[in-house]
Order: sequence, then structure tokens, then C-alpha cells
Amino acid sequence: MSQDLKIALVQANIVWENPQESLENYDRLLHNQAQDADIVILPEMFNTGFSMEPKKIAEKEPGPALNWLKEMAAHRQQAFCASVAVFDEGQYYNRFYFIGPAGESYAYDKRHLFRMAGEHQQYAPGQSRLIINYKGWKICPMICYDLRFPVWSRNRQDYDCLIYVANWPKVRESAWSRLLQARAIENLSYVAAVNRVGVDGNGLTYSGRSALFDFKGDALCEIVEEQAVRCLCLNKESLDNFRAKFPAHLDADEFTIR
Repeated sequence: MSQDLKIALVQANIVWENPQESLENYDRLLHNQAQDADIVILPEMFNTGFSMEPKKIAEKEPGPALNWLKEMAAHRQQAFCASVAVFDEGQYYNRFYFIGPAGESYAYDKRHLFRMAGEHQQYAPGQSRLIINYKGWKICPMICYDLRFPVWSRNRQDYDCLIYVANWPKVRESAWSRLLQARAIENLSYVAAVNRVGVDGNGLTYSGRSALFDFKGDALCEIVEEQAVRCLCLNKESLDNFRAKFPAHLDADEFTIR
């Protein structure tokens, strides 16, 4: 029998461009919380907020945020994931990290940069997708604006769960929820998504709405405007059975990403 996967969605109010206070806030949020989760998911740029000042906030590897993720994963014996602004080989990236409890580390650089905020002028785009094999599950990480591009997230029968981390403003919250549901339906996949709450340094308000959708597009959880930690279980047998009974992927069009 396939192993279920327990995830923790951590919806937080990120302290703007203040990594130390942000990490202390996560320490408080996670104290005695989600201790039996397999994966703990934090927002995009979880330690600074979605800042277009990479010279001010970006870390060289391994920086304090990455070290914190590694320490938490090792201490709690859980996988931790989030995105961080990093400086690597002369470029800035919005980089998703997945850190396992044994120290295993995976990284994905955000492909689609949010031009309406000038992200494409400050950060370099990623060039490849990432599939993480963890506890019998195949996981595909994405970051915020990636959500709007279904070709990039298209399931090639190579993942069981999409993870989106985001700083997605309240003004576009309806698009957030609808697109998450669509990605789950079209890819026959679980979709776990973590957004932030609060107000950032640009005056944008965030309503959170971190959520988990199942492979039929049904919402299993949605967190409204509050800091919160929610634990949920993904059932592999149910996923496999549904895909066997409704194999829409067998009729999918072929394509090539340039």
C-alpha cells in the first residue's frame, strides 16, 4: 500500500525585508505545531517578503535563511520548503528550496518573473523544472506567477503533487483560488499552495487563502486572513485509483517547451 503524505501549510505575516524577525515569527508559529508532518511549506520569499531590492535582501549560499531551513529540517526530522532571494554566480534568483531531514537539498528557480512588479528586471529566470522524489511521492515545486502558465506546470505523468509558494495580493485572490483548482483538475494532481497574509512594504494587502486541492479539484482546506498552521493528509491510493478510472492524461496533446 502506498504511503500517505502529511503536509503542513504555514501561512504567515512576513516582516518586510527583515529576515531575523521573520524567522523568529516562524519559530513562534511552529512551536509545538505540525510535529508529525512530513513536509512543512512556507511562503515565497518567506524571510523578506516579495522585495524588488535583491541587493538588499539576497543571500549568497548558504545564507541564514537556507541554514535555518536546514536546521529546522534536521531538528524536527521533517522536510522544509520555501523560496528565498539568492545571489548565485553573478545573478539574483527567486529560488525554491526543498530541504530533507537527512540534509538532502533541492532547488528550483522561478521561471515566470512577475513583470508587473519589475521582477524580470531584478531577477534571472529559471530554465528547468524540478521533480522531487520524497517518501514515495513525486513533487513538482512552483512559485507564485508560475501558476498562470499551465504549459509549464503540465503533468507529464511525472508528479503527484504540485506545490505553489506565493506572495499573491488580495486584489487578485479570486484568480489565485480558481487557477489552483484548474491546475489540480487538468493535471490529476494534488495542489498544495501557501500564500502570505498582512501588508507588505509596498502597501499591498494579502488575504492568504493558502489551500489544498485534491486531484478532482475539490478544496480540502483553505486558510483565510490569519497567521496559521494547518496539517492535512494526501492519500496516494485514492490518487492512483482515480487516475486509473479516469485516465484523461492518455488523451493529452504532446508539446515541447523551448
